[in-house]
Amino acid sequence: MTPPPIRQPVRIIGIDPGLRRTGWGVIETEGNRLVFIGCGSVEPPDNLPLASRLLAIHEGLATILGDFRPAEAAVEQTFVNKDGVATLKLGQARGVAMLAPAMFGISVAEYAPNQVKKTVVGAGHADKNQIAVMLKILLPKAEPKSADAADALAIAITHAHHRQGVALRLKVANL
Repeated sequence: MTPPPIRQPVRIIGIDPGLRRTGWGVIETEGNRLVFIGCGSVEPPDNLPLASRLLAIHEGLATILGDFRPAEAAVEQTFVNKDGVATLKLGQARGVAMLAPAMFGISVAEYAPNQVKKTVVGAGHADKNQIAVMLKILLPKAEPKSADAADALAIAITHAHHRQGVALRLKVANL
């Protein structure tokens, strides 16, 4: 009888894109076990032109990716609201958030906000306080300083729970 294969921990970065604050959270997952590694946010100055803010987000994420060396990344999908200009600008920040890990050769998964909330809290319309409470339970050592960092950790947790399904869909699509 052969022993089961040894599971290797997988380091995941979750990214919550935004022009004012792009939250990031890094965890490791080994089977069902989740371990907090780090979190924070990239905050370009508000007075910079849009292109410079996007560059600052990219440079900030590139530094974090270089420091933490995640194997996989997950980004929250854009929430479409009534203000079309704001949605387009958020989409640009999201593009940078997807580009940065891709430039490091890291695969990027995308999750809808309701899927993140449902995975972490159990309800697709959970509020930020409910997410914070569940983060304390799932990652007791995590102390995110902003809601954006907390959301990024929730995105990373969502990917940890759904990554096998994402990998299978990608494998089937490439056949």
